[in-house]
Amino acid sequence: MHPDKWSKVFLLKFQGEITIMVAVEVFCFLSLLLFFGKLIRMALPILQRLYLPSSVIGGAVGLLILTLFGEYLPAGVISGMGKLPGFLINVIFAALFLGTVTPKLGQIFKMALPQLCMGQLLAWGQYAIGLGLAGFILAPLFGVHPAFGNLLEIGFEGGHGTVGGLAESFANNWPDGKDLGLTVATGGMIFGILLGMALINWALNRGIISSVRTFNDRAPAEKIGVYDAEKRPSAGKQTVFSDSIDSLAWHIAMIGISILLGYAMLKGLQYLEVTVLPDCKTRLFNGFPLFPLCMIGGVIIQLLFQKFNAGHLIDHGQMQRLSGASLDFLVVAAVATIKLSVVAQNWLPLVIMMAAGVLWSVLLTLYVAPKLFKQAWFECAIAEFGQGLGVTATGLMLLRTVDPESKTVAAASFGYKQLIHEPVMGGGLWTAFALTLVFSIGWMPVWIFSTAMLLVWVAISLVVCVKNRR
Repeated sequence: MHPDKWSKVFLLKFQGEITIMVAVEVFCFLSLLLFFGKLIRMALPILQRLYLPSSVIGGAVGLLILTLFGEYLPAGVISGMGKLPGFLINVIFAALFLGTVTPKLGQIFKMALPQLCMGQLLAWGQYAIGLGLAGFILAPLFGVHPAFGNLLEIGFEGGHGTVGGLAESFANNWPDGKDLGLTVATGGMIFGILLGMALINWALNRGIISSVRTFNDRAPAEKIGVYDAEKRPSAGKQTVFSDSIDSLAWHIAMIGISILLGYAMLKGLQYLEVTVLPDCKTRLFNGFPLFPLCMIGGVIIQLLFQKFNAGHLIDHGQMQRLSGASLDFLVVAAVATIKLSVVAQNWLPLVIMMAAGVLWSVLLTLYVAPKLFKQAWFECAIAEFGQGLGVTATGLMLLRTVDPESKTVAAASFGYKQLIHEPVMGGGLWTAFALTLVFSIGWMPVWIFSTAMLLVWVAISLVVCVKNRR
């Protein structure tokens, strides 16, 4: 073989080994951060009382390490960690509806319309407030990017995963947007937990709720987040015999196929856009993220399995564990890789926008929710409050605190509402489109549309409130 060919073969082999080693280093480093995050949470009662997830604590430890000693870490670790959330969010969204039997749309609206109204008011309000505040006030005063207002919904309702999924779009149009979005997501999760617990204590003192399990009511093992040996719940049911294929491998494969369908849809939309509009300079789908389409891919897989009476082969419990594990690794990587220099340059507009978003959520919870929900208004509202600030997991945690045995309609109502709400907001199709549209046509048209949609849901909510009075 010619010497040049030998050198090319050696170089490719060497690059492959470097890539594998970086992946190993990233995985090991994140595993250590999650491990120490859990240990720190177990050791410090204050963190247990605050209900802070171990992934956030571990991410904060990682952020401190990378800030102080980042230059001494192996090359590629930081960049590898930065890319991981963009992949893991595809896994989370692909698994969202796998293993669930989807009821008819009319049934969902009938059972969860007030809950859907609350969720939509929160989300569209975040766009109307965020884009309006950024476009009319923060941009003239502080010179922030036109897409700064998108960060309120992307960070609060979407969370770290949504920010990671939009990383490529940010990189191509506004590199600082990713770090600012992760900051909003981290702040939203913390505010959601702290203010959520404050609202729960307020409702408890007012006699609005009575089934609350306070921190002091919990067993010692529960306080540190460890199940008693005899009370360990199932992590999901195996649906196939392991001598044919391991059940976990089977479920991972379903997620992979869902992502593949989403990828095929994205490439098809990009090709169609170029074919139908060859002279158009604005390309919406060039910067469109993959993860909302992975969710659609998962729905297609689930519907196909149901169509052929094979829905029992996919267990939602296993899908939840795969999704939950992905979320923990996603959050710890996202928090650890925030660039504090970017946050420091924009701290004042960030504080103003986040404060406005928090105020919107509190006002809806205290003044709109009592009129919107006919029964268990606080339980239903606190779940939406948690999701509106700190993603679905925070909402469910707050709901379990006020309704630990699911005696009210809140859990079922929240679950049904998610089937319509999730595909659109909080990382859904509109979350992805809105950012792309701001980059391509500007913030004003997106703000006008968002405000119009907010008014539509205000009108629908008024109708629901009037019916509740009868």
